[in-house]
Amino acid sequence: MIRPIVLYGSPILRQKALKIEADDPDLNQLIKDLWETMYNADGVGLAAPQIGVSKQVFVVDARELQPPEEPPFRAVFINPRILDRAPVYTLQEEGCLSIPGIRERISRSSDIEVEYLDEDFSLHRQRFRGIVARIIQHEYDHLIGRLFIDYLSPIKRQLLRRRLRYIAAGEVEAHYPFAYAK
Repeated sequence: MIRPIVLYGSPILRQKALKIEADDPDLNQLIKDLWETMYNADGVGLAAPQIGVSKQVFVVDARELQPPEEPPFRAVFINPRILDRAPVYTLQEEGCLSIPGIRERISRSSDIEVEYLDEDFSLHRQRFRGIVARIIQHEYDHLIGRLFIDYLSPIKRQLLRRRLRYIAAGEVEAHYPFAYAK
């Protein structure tokens, strides 16, 4: 089911999401909804808080942004932890489905190590690089109440303040359903 995407200003985007237990009866449907909602919005990643669910799960499909020589990457991350971030950072433009219409250059580690559970609750510990590492870091931030705009300088955030107020009020255009905090 396609769910509305929660917009900037909603308190759930600033909360730490709750861990998921293996016997969570809603998990399979939640994962299906994340995929459907993400694809409907033309996204490459989506975290549960972005659809109003405070649970530690996100989905990533980086295939459209990956270089052709890389193997295509698509995965579910449950209760992830970033264990290591390489000290080499890259600057690249990012956007967010919860903050439509704003894209900014953000510095993130180019290489990370992540421990996570997949949809079958199998444990993985894996290194990621490049665009896949960037998307994972972006989605992981949603699980800890952080947004990509938090990485901007205070001056840049001040310049975006008016646009962010419009987004929080739901005064935006998006080709996907969204929910906003009033």
